[in-house]
Amino acid sequence: MILRRPVMDIESWSPDSSKNPIKRESWRTVLTLAYQSLGVVYGDLSTSPLYVYKSTFAEDIQHSETNEEIYGVLSFVFWTLTLIPLLKYVFIVLRADDNGEGGTFALYSLLCRHARVSTLPNGQLADEDLYEYKKDGIASGNFRGLGLRLRSTLEKHRVLQRMLLILALFGTCMVIGDGVLTPAISVFSAVSGLELVVSKHHHQYIEVPVACLILVFLFYLQHYGTHRIGFLFAPVVITWLFCISAIGLYNIVHWNPHVYKALSPYYMYKFLRKTRRDGWMSLGGILLCITGSEAMFADLGHFSQMSIKIAFSCVVYPSLILAYMGQAAYLSKHHINETDYQIGFYVSVPEKIRWPVLAIAILAAVVGSQAIITGTFSIIKQCCAVGCFPRVKIVHTSSKVCGQIYIPEINWTLMLLCLAVTIGFRDTKHISNASGLAVITVMLVTTCLMSLVIILCWNRSVLLALGFILFFGSIEALYFSASLIKFREGAWVPIALSFTFLAIMYTWHYGTLKKYEFDVQNKVSINWLLGLGPNLGIVRVRGIGLIHTELVSGIPAIFSHFVTNLPAFHQVLVLFCIKYVPVPHVRSDERFLVGRVGPKEYRVYRCIARYGYRDTIIDDVEFEKDLVCSIAEFIRSEVPECNGSSEQNLENEEKMTVIGTTSSHAKGIKVWEDEGVDPHSSDDATTSTNELGEIRSPVGPRKRVRFLVPESPGIEREERSELRELMEAREAGMAFILGHCYVKAKTGSSLMKRLVVNVGYDFLRRNSRAPTYASSFPRASTLEVGMIYHV
Repeated sequence: MILRRPVMDIESWSPDSSKNPIKRESWRTVLTLAYQSLGVVYGDLSTSPLYVYKSTFAEDIQHSETNEEIYGVLSFVFWTLTLIPLLKYVFIVLRADDNGEGGTFALYSLLCRHARVSTLPNGQLADEDLYEYKKDGIASGNFRGLGLRLRSTLEKHRVLQRMLLILALFGTCMVIGDGVLTPAISVFSAVSGLELVVSKHHHQYIEVPVACLILVFLFYLQHYGTHRIGFLFAPVVITWLFCISAIGLYNIVHWNPHVYKALSPYYMYKFLRKTRRDGWMSLGGILLCITGSEAMFADLGHFSQMSIKIAFSCVVYPSLILAYMGQAAYLSKHHINETDYQIGFYVSVPEKIRWPVLAIAILAAVVGSQAIITGTFSIIKQCCAVGCFPRVKIVHTSSKVCGQIYIPEINWTLMLLCLAVTIGFRDTKHISNASGLAVITVMLVTTCLMSLVIILCWNRSVLLALGFILFFGSIEALYFSASLIKFREGAWVPIALSFTFLAIMYTWHYGTLKKYEFDVQNKVSINWLLGLGPNLGIVRVRGIGLIHTELVSGIPAIFSHFVTNLPAFHQVLVLFCIKYVPVPHVRSDERFLVGRVGPKEYRVYRCIARYGYRDTIIDDVEFEKDLVCSIAEFIRSEVPECNGSSEQNLENEEKMTVIGTTSSHAKGIKVWEDEGVDPHSSDDATTSTNELGEIRSPVGPRKRVRFLVPESPGIEREERSELRELMEAREAGMAFILGHCYVKAKTGSSLMKRLVVNVGYDFLRRNSRAPTYASSFPRASTLEVGMIYHV
């Protein structure tokens, strides 16, 4: 049962915000976002002409005098760019945003909201009252026929829920693997142009070192943040796109104006008929023309659907088509094997401008690599938020844009892996095989999740979902098979990386889940608390005791451990929980859920702070003020029905009130604090009917706290007394009680479970960071207690 406050003014939201929460974007705003997206989203996709033809003709097929191969490859490139990025992503997948956010986890989040398939059982009915839920128009009555049966089947079978989670995690791991491979192939392909401007003898000694130096410099720049180096991104990519499209147009006009005929699908048939198995294997190089397409969906949260559509349809897509047609036009008139590089990008560049083009290509490769690295940081943060990745240090590099983050551990890990791939392979052939498999696997996962979204979230026909997965899935499966066949020629790298990260993610998630299940199964009965009496059987001293717990209901077992082992406890106790819900953002007016544990005189409260998977926890003093203010607002707005007997309180334990932060409303209680002011210099304790008063210290300066209460019909004496007691407790200080739970497998558990829990999870726990909120607590006011959980 949710008791919602009757009056709440929401900052920056109009009174009818629930109907029209987002103003229609002006064309100027859309075009500005489209300009910015060119540098952030399309850097990787725009540099693909550097290596597509070279990778395709690396080994499996040869460029012959008939031009059937080059025309067939051009036809494949054109239709692949048209069907996958343009048709699938721009016109279909971008519509499946999670309240403006995109990516694999956004699709999984949508499914978790529309069908209860989340494997962590901490969901509450209160979560379904969140604005982000209502915005989707979620209603179980909308399901019918096969859609209703599919939802029921997913909700009933835990195995299917785990399979869905593993599918989402595997796609996420492939994105991380792409974060290793994309910088390597982009930078290495750009640097390979040195072969045509320096002697071959010198080239073999400088290509790899130069690529490694650029990669080290690229990863070194990450700690400065995207906002400091991002102003160069869009101009660099625009210059690069103009460069390749102009060169392509020149080659078309100068060498082969009739190359446009190769866009016909008939040339794909001729290509496969002539090359057969070798042509099928060469598809692994062709699919690199769509590498970076997933970024259009993954980076959706930083832009808008319209801006990304305009940037791709009007700028990126035509530029890439001209670039590929220009290379094909040049190669159709040049068949002599003068050098090993005769199929590469730079050979089609006029000799007089090769040096400038080389410089622009290296800059564009750096920009393209930056986009995937930043995307990897965002994905790791989302995984940490939902308990699927060990806690890492997250540095926010911008005070204005919360999505711009830097993760040192991940950054240096990616750099080492990227250098290992570059030094180990030393050519674009093996790196492209690895990158191609990573790219197409992510797209296959997106296609599978999208088919479920069509049924469960959009409430469309099952036939439409089947048509989507059969059409796009068959195209992607063809490319996937061509990439997988080159397992020994480099394609094993993304698989090895993905399974390594998947093992880490699932081990951490499994340990987190088992710890939560142990808490649920061993939580203390409310009758035990009632039996202790208002003083809980111990001395109650002034102050607020903040006990962190993962439980959203019930009394954690660690609380009984505190009560039985500590000689005294605080006069106000708060069971505090930070919970992530399957939405990208939780509005500040819906941040807290506040309720009571036990009768009023016990002064025990439960406070749940809810965050979305892209939200940032505020780890400063303001968060403490919001927490105290939310409890005060709960006391003021509590309805009389909750003030009954112990039996009534027992029934009402799960009743929670939605309270916003102090910044989200103007008509709620405000907290005023003053450090080190002499209380004797003030006026009387109670200065007006709207001010609850100031609790004074008998001697010496100290912190003063008072609540500024808005106009109200009247506050009962008991509520006034409770608020005064909360003020006294806040003045005395706040203590943070953290329980460290060490999970161990039960005696008699299987060997696999003992390895996962006792070795894998324990290793990750000992080497992961402390929670963000824990590091912000003052060390002098923190009490840490350890317990061993046998799961």
